[in-house]
Amino acid sequence: MTRVKICGITTLEDAMIAVDAGADALGFIFVEGTPRFVTPEIVAPIVRRLPPFVTPVGVFWDHPGGHVKAVAEACALRALQFHGDESPEDLAGYALPVIKTVKIGPRPPDIEGLPAYQFEPHARVLRYVKHAGAILLDSAAKWSEGETRPPIEWEVAARYAERSPRGARGPGGRVVPIILSAGLTADNVARAIATARPYAVDVNSGVEARPGRKDPDKVWRFVAEVRKAA
Repeated sequence: MTRVKICGITTLEDAMIAVDAGADALGFIFVEGTPRFVTPEIVAPIVRRLPPFVTPVGVFWDHPGGHVKAVAEACALRALQFHGDESPEDLAGYALPVIKTVKIGPRPPDIEGLPAYQFEPHARVLRYVKHAGAILLDSAAKWSEGETRPPIEWEVAARYAERSPRGARGPGGRVVPIILSAGLTADNVARAIATARPYAVDVNSGVEARPGRKDPDKVWRFVAEVRKAA
């Protein structure tokens, strides 16, 4: 079954909408200057209200390790997502599961009729498989101010996400689950899953009424489409 993470949660109301719809994880963005930035003072009371099998995930971007650990402890987070230029070594030393975002740009043109292969993202995925508990494939485009971003190439994501166990295989045969993000909505998530076969999908602006606030109908539709596709 494909898991669902609803990211960019900023209020208890939106958190409960996602929980009631059947989300497996909620994302809280601790990145200053972004449209859905939250503080521990906002997030900690929300996390205390979550059911035991819904995972609160903190999203960070090149933050010092001490800051990440302090926020994680204050909010009782159960997973960490790193969205910046963190090195593989930066991911070591955390007691919580770690998700590393790898950004994928537009596919380069085919050469003489042969499909292009994105070696650079592939190399970055392989860099992190030793230290990350999961790899999140996201767009290289700027974080949304409310509009839905274009999806990444699902066929590229499919190269990393095997049908079972739906992950990227690194040195020694270790498999790291793949999470598919960027441009997902209730209208396209079933096709995305059918193409890429990810372990999980991550949605933010695709289920919003406006930046930082979720649309209940979009959230429910999105989770329902994932469940049908899975």
